[in-house]
Amino acid sequence: MKEYNVLQYGAKGDGVSNDSFAIQHAIDDCAKNGGGRVLLQSGYVFYSNSVRIKRNVDLYIQTGATLKACADIDGYIRPNKLVNSRANSLIGNPVTGKPSFVFIYGYEADGASISGGGVIDANGGAFLYRKDKYYVTGDFYPRPTAIYIEKSNNITFKNFTVKNAPFWTLHPAGCNDVLIDKIRILNALDVANSDGIDPDHCKNVRITGCHIECADDCICLKASNGNREYGACENIIISACTLISTSAAIKIGTEGVGNFKNILVSDCVISRSNRALSIQIRDGGNVENVSFSNIIIETRRFSPDWWGTAEPVTITTFNRDENTKSGKIKNIRFFNVNATGENGVLIHGSAENAVEDVLFENCSFTLSKSSKWDCGLYDLRPCIDWGVEKYNNSAFFIRHAKNITLRNTETAWGELCAEYAHAIDCENVENLKLDGFDGKAAAPEYDDLRLENVLNFKTD
Repeated sequence: MKEYNVLQYGAKGDGVSNDSFAIQHAIDDCAKNGGGRVLLQSGYVFYSNSVRIKRNVDLYIQTGATLKACADIDGYIRPNKLVNSRANSLIGNPVTGKPSFVFIYGYEADGASISGGGVIDANGGAFLYRKDKYYVTGDFYPRPTAIYIEKSNNITFKNFTVKNAPFWTLHPAGCNDVLIDKIRILNALDVANSDGIDPDHCKNVRITGCHIECADDCICLKASNGNREYGACENIIISACTLISTSAAIKIGTEGVGNFKNILVSDCVISRSNRALSIQIRDGGNVENVSFSNIIIETRRFSPDWWGTAEPVTITTFNRDENTKSGKIKNIRFFNVNATGENGVLIHGSAENAVEDVLFENCSFTLSKSSKWDCGLYDLRPCIDWGVEKYNNSAFFIRHAKNITLRNTETAWGELCAEYAHAIDCENVENLKLDGFDGKAAAPEYDDLRLENVLNFKTD
């Protein structure tokens, strides 16, 4: 493989001089000559404006080298010109579009990769201010995305670290054949929107062996409105990852104008998360054929600033607003999931759109109070009918669903709070089957099973 050392193109690597011209010149030469490796050498800190990665180029950040993002927003590539200030009435909307600012950008960059064992420092502190002791946000929105690769095939991200992202960290969109292997994402746990990996309308994605710590979601499958031309998000494998999050460790949604299907999640450990496994549908896209297996979970509330009330599993479909009808969720499977946390499983559809065909097999859920924050809550946001609902926590809370099976599954209680209630609490459920279920209520004043308007209940 031919190598292009950015030092030979005039890069200083002193952490102060702007090396973007030299880095981009090396990338351009590499691509022009059919591809190869652009080397950022060990022992140097390369401070840079945005760079554009290209076809068949391996951006190789060697172990001991750092590529650091510039602090000047004018140095960023802008795929989307829409930016909001805190004074702008549209705050919040552009998250559904293409990124407004990107540090490492690629478009139609087939065969591109980032590797080498080094560090990408996204310099998030340059774009943030503290809201309170639990929550950091920014003066404009959306803040810079660390890595955004669009409409590219056969791309690889392997064996490097990203830290200090001010917004989403790794965002492949409209890509096919994506390998994300053994990367570390180390973001502060109080920086809003600093998602780890967000495959958006992508197909044939493998995420393996990664360690991610971030505020908001560690791994979140998206089907955003801004990239809706790329179709479904499908054929996804997530395995052997360790995850820590102040929102959901693994999530499907919330942005979901396209479909999600054929998703396997296995052999992961989730700790210190506001939520663990979450399917949140608020737009027209549907979710089907999803399997979670061999997963260990620990949840706790981080603070009320963050979505989630320590649910180990959340499956919800609600209309986002009066003009946006949510899609369907069906054929969801959980095998060998062992969870301990401050809340229980939440399955919640609506009267006109029930969650369908959910199986828990050989699973265990223990509720145990561990934080200073209130329990007796379920976070149903975003939606038009509910917000954070004050309601006693049960090991399973199921509302507006059908074809739900719990097989060889158990629930238990650890450190109690006053709002812990039933083993199973069901409302408006059709076809509930318990096969080898073992669970008791938290206290004598509660029934083990609370069943209201449950049609066709079977137990073995």
